[in-house]
Amino acid sequence: MAASPAHAFELFGIKLWGKDKAEEADDVIAEPKRYSVEVTSGGTRTNKDGTAADVEDLVKGASRLVADEEKAASGSGGLLAKARGDYRRILMALYGEGRYGGTISILVDGREAANLPPDTQLPDTSKIVINVDPGPQFLFARASINELAPPTDGRRDQVQSPEKAGFKSGEIAKSGTILKAERLAVEAWRQQGYAKAKVTREDIVADHEGNVLNADITLEPGRVAHYGPVKVQGTARMDPEFVAYMTDLKPGQEYDPDDIERARRRLARLDVFRSTSIQEAQEINRDGILPMDLIVQERKPRRFGLGASYSTLDGAGVEAFWMHRNLFGKAERLRFDAKVSGIGGSQDNSYDPKNFTYVLGTSFTKPGVFTPDTDFVSSLTGKREVLDNYTETSVGGQAGFTHIFNEDLSGRLFANVSRAQFDDDYYGKRQFFTVGMLGGILLDKRDNKTNATSGYYAEGVVEPFYELKNGSFSTKFTAEGRGYYGFGEDKRVVLAGRVKVGSIVGADMSDLPPDKVFFAGGGGSVRGYAYRSIGVNKPGDVVIGGRSLMEMSGEVRTKVTDSIGVVGFVDGGYVGEESYPDFAENLRLGAGAGLRYDTSLGPIRFDVAVPLNRKAGDSSFAFYVGIGQAF
Repeated sequence: MAASPAHAFELFGIKLWGKDKAEEADDVIAEPKRYSVEVTSGGTRTNKDGTAADVEDLVKGASRLVADEEKAASGSGGLLAKARGDYRRILMALYGEGRYGGTISILVDGREAANLPPDTQLPDTSKIVINVDPGPQFLFARASINELAPPTDGRRDQVQSPEKAGFKSGEIAKSGTILKAERLAVEAWRQQGYAKAKVTREDIVADHEGNVLNADITLEPGRVAHYGPVKVQGTARMDPEFVAYMTDLKPGQEYDPDDIERARRRLARLDVFRSTSIQEAQEINRDGILPMDLIVQERKPRRFGLGASYSTLDGAGVEAFWMHRNLFGKAERLRFDAKVSGIGGSQDNSYDPKNFTYVLGTSFTKPGVFTPDTDFVSSLTGKREVLDNYTETSVGGQAGFTHIFNEDLSGRLFANVSRAQFDDDYYGKRQFFTVGMLGGILLDKRDNKTNATSGYYAEGVVEPFYELKNGSFSTKFTAEGRGYYGFGEDKRVVLAGRVKVGSIVGADMSDLPPDKVFFAGGGGSVRGYAYRSIGVNKPGDVVIGGRSLMEMSGEVRTKVTDSIGVVGFVDGGYVGEESYPDFAENLRLGAGAGLRYDTSLGPIRFDVAVPLNRKAGDSSFAFYVGIGQAF
């Protein structure tokens, strides 16, 4: 068998480098024509605000000849077509800067491209010179829109005014400013229910003697529209009435484009459709009703997945799931999960199957109960978890509701029950039977869930529970906040921070199940330390959980290329025996660095961390591999 070089590599369907055969076939050119291109301009021009505008960079950014200089053109005709197309591309770029009196010359081997016949034969290598005199920047002499929407008190219906967007006398008359002003003016009417508002006329006149532009926009708002019944097309297994219900576009309700966007997001969350398209009728009926069509294409109902993780301290883990995402025709999801972890971790006999952690669980979700944004969720999980601190054998279940208040704010409320046996070196074998509630609220204002560059995240959870065997009642509180600040060009440097605090009030430590108390350490907590290895130190080098928690993390994330980044980080964690931290012992600190490789699923993460105040039993370093940022 002859070996051949690898031209492309894919991971989970994501192409990491190289070209596939189809792309290589597209690169084949019958008569390759190569060229060199030189860009000259009439010099640097001064903007109205006094800043210098580099016209040469503007031209290079617009020119396809410049962008494709390293590629051979497809014959003489292909090269000439690319050159002729550059006239318009460069002209549009000049208009975008408010320059309406520029001149453009594109010479191919000394001849103007626009004057060359289509059948001109060019040599194998040509010299192209693009010369642009951008001319002066024009200012708005008059900028008017005949009928603007009236002001509104509804915060969600407010739209930036065209004037604030630069569409006013004395401002630079950029073509993009005119287009944006039109969009804003139309959107302001649409936000107030005028679904068919539109621009009917544009009178734009450039005065080349005064270097000014007169722009007069004529709008026709039409009339207020109300939703008609949503007609669903394309369903195969889904109930069309349920699909219409999930849009929450109620017949007779006043039209609002925000409703349409929320309907699209709600349908996407169902995870049963490959594509969705909400189409408004061309005209509003005489009774003010706007018919709505929803066209969908369903996904296959069954799905399975595999995953893996590894760290030098916690060992390797594999997991799998199987899911049916449309059990009864209303997007009900039934899912089974299985996981084995702790393979080759830091503990003794780490390759003995009896020391592995096993988890088997099932969950059921029914969307659209009570409201289209409320889901019923239930789950049942059995596990045997082997940690350095304790061994847990348990079965537990929960049932409750999640609700999405808006795109940033969500909440959950569950009832839960658990029966478990724990074995540790401090308390020995203990059995617990707990029932309780869990309520949580989440505010997520991040710009990207898997790789945030700005925004913040805040979550608070309250979990009261009652232990039936010893008759004790306790309440567990946790709160977590994360913040992100990006700066520099394209936010290539991001400062990220995380703080988490927790407290348990009520029962003594001896009456609390170890899975309810606080531990720290691991890849999502304090890197450099084993998973749940940070707790309250007891005689004999025994570590148990605590009733108070504080974790802190800080990262500096820097992009080296568009797909590769480096990260430096410091983590800290504290676990106290009492409900309120007394910091009698020092924080456990870890620090390290990592690499990130961006994919469509999120960045692939590789971190190396060391414990800064290492104690007996702690490893000297640890590395972690996963998908997504650490927080």
